[in-house]
Amino acid sequence: MLLPIPAPAPAPAPSRARARAPSPAAPPIRSGPARHRPLALGPGGGAGGAVVPSRARAGRVPIACCAPGRAAPLGLLAMDADDSRAPKGSLRKFLEHLSGAGKAIGVLTSGGDAQGMNAAVRAVVRMGIYVGAKVYFIYEGYQGMVDGGSNIAEADWESVSSILQVGGTIIGSARCQAFRTREGRLKAACNLLQRGITNLCVIGGDGSLTGANIFRKEWSGLLEELARNGQIDKEAVQKYAYLNVVGMVGSIDNDFCGTDMTIGTDSALHRIIEVVDAIMTTAQSHQRTFVLEVMGRHCGYLALVSALACGADWVFLPESPPEEGWEEQMCVKLSENRARKKRLNIIIVAEGAIDTQNKPITSEKIKELVVTQLGYDTRVTILGHVQRGGTPSAFDRILASRMGVEAVIALLEATPDTPACVVSLNGNHAVRLPLMECVQMTQDVQKAMDERRFQDAVRLRGRSFAGNLNTYKRLAIKLPDDQIPKTNCNVAVINVGAPAAGMNAAVRSAVRVGIADGHRMLAIYDGFDGFAKGQIKEIGWTDVGGWTGQGGSILGTKRVLPGKYLEEIATQMRTHSINALLIIGGFEAYKSACDMAEARGRHQELCIPLCVVPATISNNVPGTEISLGSDTGLNAVVETCDRIKQSASGTKRRVFIIETMGGYCGYLANMGGLAAGADAAYIFEEPFDIRDLQSNVEHLTEKMKTTIQRGLVLRNESCSENYTTDFIYQLYSEEGKGVFDCRKNVLGHMQQGGAPSPFDRNFGTKISARAMEWITVKLKEARGRGKKFTTDDSVCVLGISKRNVIFQPVAELKKQTDFEHRIPKEQWWLKLRPLMKILAKYKASYDVSDSGQLEHVQPWSV
Repeated sequence: MLLPIPAPAPAPAPSRARARAPSPAAPPIRSGPARHRPLALGPGGGAGGAVVPSRARAGRVPIACCAPGRAAPLGLLAMDADDSRAPKGSLRKFLEHLSGAGKAIGVLTSGGDAQGMNAAVRAVVRMGIYVGAKVYFIYEGYQGMVDGGSNIAEADWESVSSILQVGGTIIGSARCQAFRTREGRLKAACNLLQRGITNLCVIGGDGSLTGANIFRKEWSGLLEELARNGQIDKEAVQKYAYLNVVGMVGSIDNDFCGTDMTIGTDSALHRIIEVVDAIMTTAQSHQRTFVLEVMGRHCGYLALVSALACGADWVFLPESPPEEGWEEQMCVKLSENRARKKRLNIIIVAEGAIDTQNKPITSEKIKELVVTQLGYDTRVTILGHVQRGGTPSAFDRILASRMGVEAVIALLEATPDTPACVVSLNGNHAVRLPLMECVQMTQDVQKAMDERRFQDAVRLRGRSFAGNLNTYKRLAIKLPDDQIPKTNCNVAVINVGAPAAGMNAAVRSAVRVGIADGHRMLAIYDGFDGFAKGQIKEIGWTDVGGWTGQGGSILGTKRVLPGKYLEEIATQMRTHSINALLIIGGFEAYKSACDMAEARGRHQELCIPLCVVPATISNNVPGTEISLGSDTGLNAVVETCDRIKQSASGTKRRVFIIETMGGYCGYLANMGGLAAGADAAYIFEEPFDIRDLQSNVEHLTEKMKTTIQRGLVLRNESCSENYTTDFIYQLYSEEGKGVFDCRKNVLGHMQQGGAPSPFDRNFGTKISARAMEWITVKLKEARGRGKKFTTDDSVCVLGISKRNVIFQPVAELKKQTDFEHRIPKEQWWLKLRPLMKILAKYKASYDVSDSGQLEHVQPWSV
């Protein structure tokens, strides 16, 4: 396991006043001396010096001394709750302790293209150059490596500019038969040696990564053969004695075991859901059934998650074929849905779907069955390569950027004995896994399907896949009422705070899981204001049909807290016999749970299980690293930044100042900056002053001398009381006069609107289902005993923490909360802030203490 090393807790500052480090500022890499830089590297600014926090804010951990625990040198959906395994007193390790001087790194993309590959290439190139290594493009994958010549070219900083938002891969990808032969690999080795390349970063699928591992194993033998042939001398054999290989998985199918998400998967889901949303409107108009075929010859992930995200009536997967007699069961299900006045049916089919006898189930076969048996007007839509195209999502850009940085660090730390590894995503945590262990498990999945061991296939896919499948089955098929044992418990659902995309998906999931568990589900309209007024109604299975893809809050939501209405709320809870409450919302939801827990002594009606599902674009709720709605908000920021940057392509020499939402939480500004390739992002968590602003202006002035003649600066809406968006705009305009001009844009509430992203639909569905399972367990504990819930563990926030989805009592979370500014005291994404700066060509101190050890792939057990 990677060993995170705890940092000493900094002494809190007496106020919000800034404490400045004595060390001089380090300039951007390109520019001349600057007055200040965002992160101090130590006395004299040199690499290897002690880390000196540039400033401290009261009650906050300085960024250069981030809180203990891995914040994944990775970026969009199992996690260890404890990071205390590091030896006490160990020194932290920083990027400046590593050097790439004398190293040459080759980066190639191979196999099918995937959105986000360019972001990975950009990160590898820029991080490699940053640490002093030479980085080479290998065009057209392994074919370019075999052909050599101009197919292997040195990359510079500007050669990867403006590619973050571009789909596909700018360095090309091709299938290569020659590399499958030893003769081809011999040519490839010779071509690499001509440029001194002994470090390979391969972005592709399992076939591409397997080829890289074979190449690595044969390397010493290939060198000896080249020496015997007189193509290299013995000195070269010794100098380039070993090859290091690090892989990143680029595949829209998400078919590689060992990682929760591969590069391109989230973007492919965006394409699918865009089509599904469009089709649903026409299907509803004409009462049609649509059969959608999505990619996934050997993996049903895209089909499964898109079915979850749109509430499809039926889904066909290669890993989990339908039971015998599925034809009749499916027709019954479709007709039952129509009988409930549903005007359309959606069936999603993976292109590799099979039955239990391993015979293909095609979309045309399904259409023919529906038309013959039910007489419904049925159409087939095959999405095809549309799923590979288009702009990468914010999740894929961040994921690929983090993976690219981690890949370079892995190559810097590699030794002759280091096996080929793949950088993977586990929950929200970056891990390195032995490449061939992942490949072997991926092949084991196909073997299990071939041998019709379908339960094993699902298990080998991992807990994320299995969890998605179980959730879909629970939500898609309702048992007859007489087959559901009743609990005689009433569970209420309420939305609180500002609207966030995915709230409706969460409500739908909670209602259906609650009904399946035998509860009577109650919907509370218009937040706690409506609760106090008795706006409470029973809500049924069909009432929430079609809610998954709708933005905003159908139940209605307000920022009103329960404090002044506690008496009325307690009365309503008594009147409606509410036994448990699910609160879906942002910081107001969390604060409401805190207030209701404190009021239990005065109102016994509040002595029930209370669960908070965090839902806010600001991502500022303690107890979770990701809040429902933040992915949709982030995509809105990034899409707008893309359009704004494009508008500058003709005018040149223009800098855009963009204000994002988030209150005092800088998540949207920081992560939006990383995903959009911003030059700077101003946030509340990292104090800044006029010298920082001046440094950024100087940086942009130097940038305008290059071929990249545009700039992008993001500002969190509450990052500073005095350095407002207008002030920064006017300062940049004045200081940049004659060099660049400025424009400003306040994104406003467009970040809260729109349809939920696939991530938020899926996340809302799954996390809300988990919340209801927790509530059901709590209610079972009290059944027949009239138990009152008074302990801290009966009022919890459900969230993601490193590698686990966990419930944390609000009583414990209070200690971790800055209530004045409505943010957690420690935030994982601050660890990624140096990455944005490094990739924008600033010097920054980046903690890599958690890197360095390979983990092993562990099959998930049911």
